[in-house]
Parts: sequence; structure tokens; C-alpha cells
Amino acid sequence: MKKVYISLSADFIHHGHINLIQKASSYGKVILGLLTDKAISSNKELPYLNYKQRYKIISSIEGIHKVIPQNEWDYSKNLMKIKPDYFVHGDDWNFNGELQLKKNALIVLRKFGGKLIEIEHTKNISSAKLKLNALGIGTTPDVRKSKLKRLIETGKFLRFIEVHSPISAIIAENTIFSKKKQRLFYDGFWSSSLTDSINNGKPDNESLDISRRLQTINQIFDTTTKPLIMDFDSGGKLEHFEINIRSAEKIGISAIIIEDKKGTKQNSLTESGNKQPQESITQFSLKIKKGVKNKITGEPLYKLGSGVNLPKI
Repeated sequence: MKKVYISLSADFIHHGHINLIQKASSYGKVILGLLTDKAISSNKELPYLNYKQRYKIISSIEGIHKVIPQNEWDYSKNLMKIKPDYFVHGDDWNFNGELQLKKNALIVLRKFGGKLIEIEHTKNISSAKLKLNALGIGTTPDVRKSKLKRLIETGKFLRFIEVHSPISAIIAENTIFSKKKQRLFYDGFWSSSLTDSINNGKPDNESLDISRRLQTINQIFDTTTKPLIMDFDSGGKLEHFEINIRSAEKIGISAIIIEDKKGTKQNSLTESGNKQPQESITQFSLKIKKGVKNKITGEPLYKLGSGVNLPKI
């Protein structure tokens, strides 16, 4: 039988996908290139389902002979590797800004005599619309929290931007810009103690209570879906740090950053801040271990290095 290649993200399966698969299978054995998280996030938001979850769903659909990963947004590498007799694609790339993908595919197909077959795009349905509707409902703390690890695992360069209010986060969430024909966007948020303090008319010296900052982040989470990294200053007193770690985790914060400064944190840009002593390795390691131990779920994003002898707790 003839070899047929199609490619899908398969994040939100709908009848348009089934139509494509059925028509492609009428030409021969269908090899489906499933876009990896890395491939999708290079041009769009990270998919709701990870690659393994999407693979399990798409590989069970009738009409698909084989599923392979497509590691790039462009189809060229997989087409050259597989050399299919036919490459089947919807005609929507003629009017949705992806005409360059078509041109690239045609160049590769000519090299081995493959043929492009365009089918009519199924009207009034797309994964993007379904995802937008789903995100409009919101997300859960666990889903949001896990996004950072998934993004890091893609190996792509990540863009995080500081937000300090729901409106600033909404702007960041929906900002998309183009550079060299590539769609770029922010992958997540950074919550800065400096801007949080200034926004509340207070100095950047941990005088703004963590609970107040978490309240602001909770408001940000009510209107957005992206992961957030929080600047936790020095982490405060050890006994408070253990409790605050859990509070941050419960609302869906993906990671925290703490500084190895001794005592109450002072801004490094001030004259007095430059003289602030550094915490000892033993005490700072103890704080890290206490924080990791008091996490509610999952393993730490990164294991602690083996070069330091951490104290037992």
C-alpha cells in the first residue's frame, strides 16, 4: 500500500481530525506525526495534554497505521525521513498564516516525488477554539503548577514576565508578537517582591507579609492560566517558611526562589543592602531541605546537588 503522512497536535480531538484521518486512510497506510510538546510550544501555547497522553488517545483511533513524533513545527524533516507517497493536509494553511509551511513541504516532496493532497478544512471547529473555551473556564492549581516542569522538559528558551496585579497578568497572558515569522509569547509569570512591595507603598525589605502577596497571586490566578514563579525573598523564619511553602503550593505556584541572605532581606541596590551578610551553607541548606520536606505533592523540580553535605533533619 501507499504511504500517507499526516500531522496533528491532537490536544483536543474533534470531528475535523476524524475527517482528515478517514480521507487520508483512503489513499493508503496512514503514518501520523504527533507534534511533541517542544514542537507545539515553539509556535503556540503548551498543549493541555502532554505527549504521552495525546499519543495514547491518537494511536487508538481507527485508520492510523503508525504514530511517530514530530519534533519540529515544520513538516520537512519528517517528510524527508519517511518519504511518503502522499502528504495530506487541510487547506486552512492557505489562509491562517502558515503558507510558508506549505511551501517548505512542497520543496521536500518534489525531492522524492511525493504528492500533496489538500482537503477542505472542516468549518467552525478547531483545537484552538476548543482550547480557548476550555481555558475560559479556568484551570486547577495542580495543572498550572505542573506546567513549568513540562515547559523546562521541552528544552526551549522560556520567557517569563513580571506581573503584580490581575490586569498586568491578563495583558501578559494574551500578548503575542511576531519575530522572523515566528509567533512569540510569554510562557509564564514572575512575582517580584520588589514590585509587590512598591505596589503596596512599602520598602523592599520583607515588610510586606507573605500572606498579602499570596492573596494578590490568588487574584492573578482567578483570571489566568500560565505558571508562576515567586520571589520568596529570604524565605523568612524557618518555622514560617515551612508553612508558607505549603500555602504557595496549594494555590498552584510552580516554583519559588529564595536568597541566601542572613536575617531580614534588604534590596541589593541600596547601600545598606550591599553590606548584608550571606547566610551560612549549613543554615541555608537546612532551609532548602525543610522546604522540600514540607511540600505536599510530588518530587522537587531539581534534586539538590551532591557537592554539599546537607545537615540531617
